[in-house]
Amino acid sequence: MSFLPASGPARRLALMALAVCVLSVAAAVVAFVEGSFVGIVWVLMAGISSNMAWFYVRRAQQQSRQEAQRAGAAG
Repeated sequence: MSFLPASGPARRLALMALAVCVLSVAAAVVAFVEGSFVGIVWVLMAGISSNMAWFYVRRAQQQSRQEAQRAGAAG
């Protein structure tokens, strides 16, 4: 079973949230290396975006399970 759901809007949203998470972690590292406390904001953004990614992955998996159950019940 794949980590990401099948193609669709939830997969795209999960991938974009994951990309934002990775970029914000990189920005936080750069900010802390330069001695700026703005990195704290980037860390918070990374946390929010990672939660969004998990939410969209779980939501898409739940929808695919429901569609499979409907197809099994109808067939």
